[in-house]
Amino acid sequence: MNPARQTERKLIASNKKARHDYTILKTYEAGIVLAGTEVKSLREGRASLVDAFAQEHDGELMLHGLHIAEYGFGSWTNHAPRRTRKLLLRRVEIARILEKTREGGLTLVPLSMYFAGGWAKVELALAKGRKSYDKRQALAQRDADREIARELGRHLKGRTARRG
Repeated sequence: MNPARQTERKLIASNKKARHDYTILKTYEAGIVLAGTEVKSLREGRASLVDAFAQEHDGELMLHGLHIAEYGFGSWTNHAPRRTRKLLLRRVEIARILEKTREGGLTLVPLSMYFAGGWAKVELALAKGRKSYDKRQALAQRDADREIARELGRHLKGRTARRG
């Protein structure tokens, strides 16, 4: 096998809003069961994770709300764009995830979808929902950290902060 192919990671779609709406506690990498036309559509980058979430069904994790657009050259073999898809994880990981989600207040949110070594993968996060004031605090903290880093950079370069 080509060594370059093993380390290759091609991003298909990311869920930027998830990092704003949720506090990420732990991330997992999961495989996903796909039909042939879905893979072809993903290679064109035609997917959306906006309303996607994962839930347990009969001891397995299923991804709901993931939109993969129909393949343009597909015929009657084309797939349904928003069908429920099975996630592939080890039994031990699934048991751990389900135990934490049953404790309450935690949910499974897909953060990104990518190809790794030719296989479609989903970065799944165990997350806790943020309230609106938590979101404001996170933004304020990020701005404060950015300002501190800027001042520290100026200080290290020997410049003083310009006030005016």
